[in-house]
Amino acid sequence: MTIRTGEVAPAIELPGTNGKQYSLAAERGHPVVLAFYPGDDTTVCTVQLNSYNDDLAEFTELGAVVWGISPQGVESHEAFAAKHGFKFPLLADEGKVVGEAYGILGPLGFYRRSVFVVDGEGIVRFAHRSLVGATFKKTPELVDAVKAAQGR
Repeated sequence: MTIRTGEVAPAIELPGTNGKQYSLAAERGHPVVLAFYPGDDTTVCTVQLNSYNDDLAEFTELGAVVWGISPQGVESHEAFAAKHGFKFPLLADEGKVVGEAYGILGPLGFYRRSVFVVDGEGIVRFAHRSLVGATFKKTPELVDAVKAAQGR
């Protein structure tokens, strides 16, 4: 299954950092940036999430929420988030059900670095799946996608 822009975002109900359960439905009314990444404490993932963390104010000024999602468990996410001081939650998709729903699993079932912007109505307004995963979408492009989702 491949989710495309203009389609309803698949539901997300996952445990994450801060001892919370996260639900995409609960975020209705404002945009959500879903940053799927292959693994905690890996080189590119660390750079990517640190860049989003450093630029988090650019997202929050637009009323957007950022979530990092990977297949590691909550314990791994808690350690990774504490080590780098992430101010946004990391969600644990251990069964890769959400990854499969968003069409981001590679041929061997590994997460591909991908990012989606879901608008306040639950519609995917931006979708990018990396084939190689050595690079990631930078904040300015994602901020522009959030603005576009808001009709700005």
